[in-house]
Amino acid sequence: MSTSPHDVTTVHIIGAGLAGLAAAVRLARQGVEVRVWESASQAGGRCRSYVDKPMGRLIDNGNHLLMSGNRSALAYLDEIGARDSLMGPSRAIYPFVDLKTGARWTVEPGSGRLPTWILNASTRVPGTTLGDYLSVVRLLLARQDATVADAVPTRGALYERFWEPLTIAALNTTAERGAASLLKAVLKETFLKGEAACRPLIARDGLGPSFIAPALALLERNQCTVRFNERLRAFEVEGRYIRRLDFGEEQVEISGSALVILAVPAFRAVELVPGLEAPGDGETIVNAHFRLSEAVATPIAAPLLGLINATAHWIFVRGDIVSLTISAAGEIAERDSDELTEILWRETASALELGDMAYEAARLIKEKRATFDQSPAGVRRRPGPETALANLLLAGDWTDTGLPATIESAIRSGHTAAALALERLGT
Repeated sequence: MSTSPHDVTTVHIIGAGLAGLAAAVRLARQGVEVRVWESASQAGGRCRSYVDKPMGRLIDNGNHLLMSGNRSALAYLDEIGARDSLMGPSRAIYPFVDLKTGARWTVEPGSGRLPTWILNASTRVPGTTLGDYLSVVRLLLARQDATVADAVPTRGALYERFWEPLTIAALNTTAERGAASLLKAVLKETFLKGEAACRPLIARDGLGPSFIAPALALLERNQCTVRFNERLRAFEVEGRYIRRLDFGEEQVEISGSALVILAVPAFRAVELVPGLEAPGDGETIVNAHFRLSEAVATPIAAPLLGLINATAHWIFVRGDIVSLTISAAGEIAERDSDELTEILWRETASALELGDMAYEAARLIKEKRATFDQSPAGVRRRPGPETALANLLLAGDWTDTGLPATIESAIRSGHTAAALALERLGT
């Protein structure tokens, strides 16, 4: 066993997911000594890429959509020099297809804050009337304990073609369970700010090349230590202070005004911090990746396509890789993987008008702890960044950022923890 004392200005970050990396990058750029400890053999958490041998490609662990109004995520990419790694259309456009009827349409928000696009039947969601959009006001006025289904009508074209897919995508749960407060926060930061704030964006070469590798490179340039395969077993506490990190073979002293930022999933944080209240687990997300024989021309004007009356909810297109997402997968995730893969390919071929084309390789990924419980009850259990321990801060999309479990929420939590750390260090 070795004991490693460090300078009092050190900030130890437990977890190298997006929340931990966002905190580490911001602190390192301010000249703070940062040490990152990660239990896995790679950084990124749910936002990572890896080379899949059967696919013969770098693929993402999960599919993630950003929007141009995600100010924290874009600021992070600016900090690590990776803003140009995103791609998307030059204007806000969301194409959809109903696989039951074959109908296709696009949602194209207008450029101003006033949603004048809903005044025109040709630009609003097909089958909707102007009066249907009053449900936006009901959502904005919904009480804190309301679900989306409490706030908006759950029948009609606007629900089927806008509210329901948006809720499932943003909250990874149904409108009957999802918190209206979280969907309201998404609308306020994106669609309600006009077209410039809600353009869809995806990582051109993958999440790892965009969000993870550049961050690790920046930390290395700033002489910050990132240790992998280091699982924190426990904190040793004296009074209101953490005084030692127990990694098993290594015991790390936490002396003076050194700080710890815990940026791990909620279930791990509860195990490590006595008395900590946090949301439980949310629902499973299933992601499927297909490699085609070549990059194909698709009938969509954006790198994503929303599916209605289908097993999957979204298709992402990037070169010769097509990826699908099933949020709130529930019982679907329990199906035989081969059977589910074939169902998803049939939906892909139909949605992208690929005819009888066959895929060359496929990968199905099931994430059983993809998000936290995003019901009103789950939201009430989200803790703030500060804890009863004077030198421990929390980060993670499950903390109280006011947003759903998204890349934006994870990065914002890291920035919040970093700001508090800088304040306490007097930096």
